Amino acid sequence: MRNLSLLALCLFFNLTIKAQDKAPAYPLITHDAYFSIWSFGDGLNQSVTKHWTGKEQSLLGVIKVDDQFYRFLGEETKTYKTILPAADDLKYQANYTFDKPEKDWESSNYNDASWKKGDAPFGDDRADKTKWNSDDLYFRRTFDVADVSATKKYLKLNHDDNVLVYLNGKLIYRKNGWVSDYSYLPIEDGILQKGKNVLAIHCKNTAGGRHLDAGIVEEDAQNVKIASATQTNVNIEATTTKYTFTAGNVELQVSFTSPLLLNDIKLTARPISYINYAVKSTDGKSHKVDVFFGASSNIAVNTPNQSVSAWKTSKNNLSILKTGTVEQSILKKRGDDVRIDWGYLYVAVPAQFKATQFISSQHESLKSFMTAKYPTEAQVSNSKSLNLSSVIPFGSVSSAAVEKYIMIGYDDLKSVEYFGEKLSPVWRQSGSQQFEDQLAEANTQYPSLKSKCATFDAKLYSDAEKAGGKEYAAMCKLAYRQAIAAHKIVYAPNGDILFLSKENFSNGSINTVDVTYPSAPQFLVYNPELLKGMLNGIFYYSESGKWKKPFAAHDLGTYPLANGQTYGEDMPVEEAGNMIILTAAITKAEGNAKYAEKHWEVMSVWANYLLREGFDPANQLCTDDFAGHLARNANLSVKAIVALGGYAQMAQLLGKTDLATKYRTAALQMAQNWMKLADDGDHYALTFNDKNTWSQKYNLVWDKLLKLDLFPKEVYKKEIDFYLTKQKDFGLPLDSRKTYTKSDWIMWTATLADNEADFQKFIQPIYRYATETESKVPISDWHETTNGKMVGFQARSVVGGYFIKMLAYKWNIK
Repeated sequence: MRNLSLLALCLFFNLTIKAQDKAPAYPLITHDAYFSIWSFGDGLNQSVTKHWTGKEQSLLGVIKVDDQFYRFLGEETKTYKTILPAADDLKYQANYTFDKPEKDWESSNYNDASWKKGDAPFGDDRADKTKWNSDDLYFRRTFDVADVSATKKYLKLNHDDNVLVYLNGKLIYRKNGWVSDYSYLPIEDGILQKGKNVLAIHCKNTAGGRHLDAGIVEEDAQNVKIASATQTNVNIEATTTKYTFTAGNVELQVSFTSPLLLNDIKLTARPISYINYAVKSTDGKSHKVDVFFGASSNIAVNTPNQSVSAWKTSKNNLSILKTGTVEQSILKKRGDDVRIDWGYLYVAVPAQFKATQFISSQHESLKSFMTAKYPTEAQVSNSKSLNLSSVIPFGSVSSAAVEKYIMIGYDDLKSVEYFGEKLSPVWRQSGSQQFEDQLAEANTQYPSLKSKCATFDAKLYSDAEKAGGKEYAAMCKLAYRQAIAAHKIVYAPNGDILFLSKENFSNGSINTVDVTYPSAPQFLVYNPELLKGMLNGIFYYSESGKWKKPFAAHDLGTYPLANGQTYGEDMPVEEAGNMIILTAAITKAEGNAKYAEKHWEVMSVWANYLLREGFDPANQLCTDDFAGHLARNANLSVKAIVALGGYAQMAQLLGKTDLATKYRTAALQMAQNWMKLADDGDHYALTFNDKNTWSQKYNLVWDKLLKLDLFPKEVYKKEIDFYLTKQKDFGLPLDSRKTYTKSDWIMWTATLADNEADFQKFIQPIYRYATETESKVPISDWHETTNGKMVGFQARSVVGGYFIKMLAYKWNIK
């Protein structure tokens, strides 16, 4: 009997484990490149929640069951006590020299009296106090410590570029490369001494900017200790991530829903998510339950040292908390590893739930919840790292689930700058609307939206499974929110929709054309208007005369400033081909060429360029620019050929028969010449002039999807058969130069397969990557096929390319 019971327990355990969805990171709040919060890792309460960049943006959840407390959401953000202040804490001076000093300059006994003194931080940015423009900086701080506690000590360091850090003559840290914010680095016990200490640093500039600031801190031992609830399940759907926990004798389900239903652009553009709690007893008894939710003001800052204010109010039958920076520097910062520091974060609870809301630090908030003694201030001004806290009473909970929810939203005031004009969010088009009214509308709509999201999630999975199987469907639902949340929806001054991407974890460009290209399938499946929104700004850039070259621009600037290309090098064939192919795809999706007709003049310029330069491309970059330049790139040539075929197809629909014949004839001839030049026996080469190489010819997929019939089906088959001999544990390499890959391109390549078995052979390794990778970040599209680790990029919109097989299925392309 005992063995049977043990077997039953094991079976139950295995079923529970298998039920949990696996992902590199789990989407919680997903709206745009700034309002995007994730759980990194496999347990919701195992780490601090973070922005997609990896910077902490804490959401905290604790459930009280009778008199016991259980944390289910996030970890407490670590707090520190200052031993030696960095410049963000307190103004200080350090001794420094730009010249290489004598031997033992890092020792405690070295005499630095001849060195200069300067205010920190040091660097070449306008915010730096002491200007540093040379290659090397040598830095020394002498300080006294009255007493050394047993608490863990950390070096607090911000540097650009390479550093060697010494404490009392001992090397405690070294790193080649730069960081964009303060790192907290453990210091070995016994190095920091009572009395005199010396911190010495050598920082070397290798490229780009310069920066150095450093201090020493210790952990704040006053953090509140709360037991963890036991996570029993997590399920990721397209719009919702749902967790299940046991906490004492109750079950808690927590659902994070961002209602990104792409057929409703206004709804998709509204930056409000829901967190729903469902609680029920598991032991047949009633239990008194309260739920605590806290949101850090760090969600509304770029760096935690920025001053913030917070308010408590009520309106429209909602209890509301709000926070934002004191400075409110609207659209003043741009770049990749940059978070929003203007606008306001909101937390709202329906009044009927009778929540208690208050403002304090995270540590004090938890103490208040545990003691039921709450601050009463309605406003806290000019502070740092505040917590917006809500306590929702659930009363006496039995076996029937009790559900309540909160809303979390962000009013960014102005969303992007577009050729000199600051554009308002979609919901504020008339200029008179208040964000509180958007919260009220979202509250009224919640019951119907909850149902609509559940229906949509089920249909997306069902459609994806029909198109490509269970593992493919799992990849699609994982990608859905990530792809959308790397964009911002606004309207241009002329009324055109703009769906502007941020090139996340790459270079921060806005509206990059070769990011639009791989992202496009998801939006072709669900709303081609949004793909138009990805193309409109690029068309305008050329049609307005602001961009004068005979091919499309690479980007519109650096997010959130879309004032013109900032990328340092053009991609002529790449971007011209992308724009024409995607316009042809919109034409197919809509069944008419109206959009193409609107932009025909500039597309004709680009098509003419491809006719001249596209077949045998010069030494230039393509979208895989991280792999370097290539001349005579066979896959890039395919893009030009397919683009010309697409142009001819649109010309035919517009009644431009002569033009259609000219360009189709040219494209067909190019395809025949391509097959000869690229031929390498059992496959086609990476470049025309370098045999015994190979590459994924993912651009061929549009020949198939648009039914251009430029290349014989034997070309697809020959490549697919060859690729299957090159598979590695975690996918098909991008080409013969390296073993890394791009998972979006694998999806496109796999869609060239003419049978389900071959398709699955490509999908299974990348599904394994997504579920087994050690790189716990919003899914990276650039990973190593030998070990499944991220190479670069994360949280990018290009995972929208996973929907290419669904698009083929929708268009009935076998």
